Amino acid sequence: MPITSITPLAATKPVVISATAESVYANARPKLLQIRTLLTAAGRQSTLGSGFLINAEGLAVTNYHVVSQYALEPATYRMEYAAPDGTRGALKLLAIDVANDLAVVQLDKTGYPFFEFNPRALDGSLPKGERLYAMGNPLDLGFTIVEGTYNSLVEKSYQDRIHFTGALNPGMSGGPTVSADGHIVGVNVAKQIGGELVSFLVPARFAMALIERAQKEPTRAWTSPEKTRLEISRQLFAWQADLYKNLGTQGFRPTAYGPYRAPEAVASWFTCWARTNAEQVPKPRAIINSTNCNTKTALFVANSLQTGSIELSHSYAKNGDLNAFQFAAFISQQFEIGWTGSGKKNLTQNQCVENFVAASAANRPPLRVVWCARALREYENLYNITVMAVTQDKSDEALISKLAMSGVGYDNALLIGKQFIGAIEIAKDSSGAAGSAVKK
Repeated sequence: MPITSITPLAATKPVVISATAESVYANARPKLLQIRTLLTAAGRQSTLGSGFLINAEGLAVTNYHVVSQYALEPATYRMEYAAPDGTRGALKLLAIDVANDLAVVQLDKTGYPFFEFNPRALDGSLPKGERLYAMGNPLDLGFTIVEGTYNSLVEKSYQDRIHFTGALNPGMSGGPTVSADGHIVGVNVAKQIGGELVSFLVPARFAMALIERAQKEPTRAWTSPEKTRLEISRQLFAWQADLYKNLGTQGFRPTAYGPYRAPEAVASWFTCWARTNAEQVPKPRAIINSTNCNTKTALFVANSLQTGSIELSHSYAKNGDLNAFQFAAFISQQFEIGWTGSGKKNLTQNQCVENFVAASAANRPPLRVVWCARALREYENLYNITVMAVTQDKSDEALISKLAMSGVGYDNALLIGKQFIGAIEIAKDSSGAAGSAVKK
């Protein structure tokens, strides 16, 4: 089943743990942390998650989303840790990795025991089915351990995430998942709702890379929201550049929709679903068969902002008993941009350009095309862009195509948008000739 919804981790019933888990937890307990973001004015916690120590100098790893409020608004929030022995103290943010939802923080004390990384996890040789143990402080109930199995990286995903068959819960985000020897395999990050024991870990190698970066820049402190946003912009821009380079290299394949051919992504990390209204009662006056494909690559930036996804869809509409004017009105209702991101706080006002594109060849239908863009206000050179096209060659059938890109650089959007629109064609008939591109 594809990943259809990633949400804050939901509660599950406690399970009996094994003797191995007891031993793993006993050794790991003094290396665990609860990470809290507190509203400075009230002195009360606003968010909580988990973390773990990775050296004797007090460096620890957690999720970026656990510390994001402080990172973006340090004048409003502060961070603290709570150790299993009751010790509490202040934290300093040293490095973030938005794409992999990781952060490195510095404790105000040193000398704690710490975790080591599993070499097999770092080089990707961990065997599928190996028993793993996730730890953290779920629902602020106290530190705990959960058993599960390693199921390799999630398939059909652009982002590397480990599929862990264990029950992760809210508050465990940022905690460690270890092998039986107590060495780090991954970092708890999310779970899938609508399923049982389907959870996800950030692979250990990304945490190791961020730790090395933090140690090379020991004086960096994320106390300026302007500086933080510039760094987030830099990371998002670099990440989307690789994503769209990959997409552009793999390209699109033609897929038939009635008398048309439309582009679908070749990349394996698109998940596609189809639907139709043909079975509705009463019988619809126009039939629509649609396909929607999505990358499921949304990156958490702030509580009100996720970005980085790509969605493309095609709807083939065939007239039933509507007259030409009614069918045209029906198509116009389908030809709507729809949701392009939430809130004036995060995005500028939508700016759209609409035009007609003439048939450039016998196999290219004339199109009505709309291009809309919204800039991410606080993150430079990134936009939410939607491209829509509807064929204009027939009065009783049409193809409506849409490409929606969030958090994309404008040049990349232009490149992929042109590639997408240029791949809409009229299918060849049985004689090998392209169908007519003349309106009825």
